[in-house]
Amino acid sequence: MAGRRGRRGGRRGRQPSGLDRERITEATVRLLDAEGLAKFSMRRLAAELNVTAMSVYWYVDTKDELLELALDAVFGELRRPDPDTGDWREQLRALAREHRSLLVRHPWMSPLVGTYLNIGPHSMEFSRAVQRVMRRSGLPAYRLTGAISAVFQFVYGYGTIEGHLFARAAGSGMSPDEYFQDSMRAVAESSDTAPDVIAESRAIMSARGGETVAEMLDRDFEFAWTCWWRASRRWWNGTDPAPGPAPRASVVRRQPGREAARRHRTPPLRCHADDRLALGDHGLPVLVPVGCSPAMLR
Repeated sequence: MAGRRGRRGGRRGRQPSGLDRERITEATVRLLDAEGLAKFSMRRLAAELNVTAMSVYWYVDTKDELLELALDAVFGELRRPDPDTGDWREQLRALAREHRSLLVRHPWMSPLVGTYLNIGPHSMEFSRAVQRVMRRSGLPAYRLTGAISAVFQFVYGYGTIEGHLFARAAGSGMSPDEYFQDSMRAVAESSDTAPDVIAESRAIMSARGGETVAEMLDRDFEFAWTCWWRASRRWWNGTDPAPGPAPRASVVRRQPGREAARRHRTPPLRCHADDRLALGDHGLPVLVPVGCSPAMLR
């Protein structure tokens, strides 16, 4: 660490005044929210901070490192229940709602969670909260990763599509409700759309209820959650065991996570055999100790 800082100091000279990693990360999140991932660049960030791009590189080595910091920063917005008290079912539902809302507020998140390890301290705190809540479900340990994936892959997909919808509306200069109505008119006016399809779609949406797009999406999410829960609760209650035999225990070799620890400026930690990694398509690490990376498990 000391050698690294010394190398930077020798290369860049004195530390730029008025800057720090927290301020740079906050500005990155603001720009990503306002302009999206495709338009983000280190030059654009430097202009936002009223500094040179080289000043930013004094604090981060690459754009990827900065995006990882921004990704972890927004995970810090998530409210986490006390995982050791209360009804674990309601806590799981609350965590799912929080994750969905985060994806909608920051639509640039969805491609990043599948790109980076996502093992910063805030992300890992959320992952640990999910793990501890799920351990109270009564499922056997070898089923926990599958259950968590069932929850958060659903949430990731729903939140990603919803976030993209709101981002497209904002990019068009319209509210979500205006964008929805404009889209419905465009579909209705299309010569390729059968009239009966439009009529049926309108009838379905009318029956769904909701005065706004946000209300409609909330209703759909809550009903989808209820459907999932009712279909799976027989496993939670132990009345219908999940199919398949228990897998053989895997052996985890313990190695320091050099790159992950370097990026987040934390000491490298070690994985333990009872904390196996499951990194689903949703990008949420589950059943991993804080600071553990896939490199440690190879």
